[in-house]
Amino acid sequence: MQGNQDRPFNFLVVDDSEFARKSLIKVLAGIGGTLAGEAVSGQDGVQKYRTLKPDIVFMDITMPGMEGIDALEMIIRDDSRAKIIMVSSLGHHQLVKDALKKGAKHFITKPVQNVPMKEIVRFVLAH
Repeated sequence: MQGNQDRPFNFLVVDDSEFARKSLIKVLAGIGGTLAGEAVSGQDGVQKYRTLKPDIVFMDITMPGMEGIDALEMIIRDDSRAKIIMVSSLGHHQLVKDALKKGAKHFITKPVQNVPMKEIVRFVLAH
């Protein structure tokens, strides 16, 4: 996205909550995104990233099995240019800081309906 020009983008949503995935997908589709895929765990997210190579990933921080931060590290190790936005509930400030140190490009808090998503996506894709 250069200047004020928006371009289509495809995205991967990684979250163990089906409700959270569907909510995020709805918001992202509403700003011009195309769903590349969904994943229900960190491990699933890493595998889907490798296969789909989306423009941007929305990764929940806390999931059973492999946590989002571990999945973030694996994806960044594979592709240092990966653009990952961490998704967290309120109260996970230290986990968000850790994720940003490990390569996440931004973070959003749930519920996503109240997040300025278009501006965040534009910023992340431009940098």
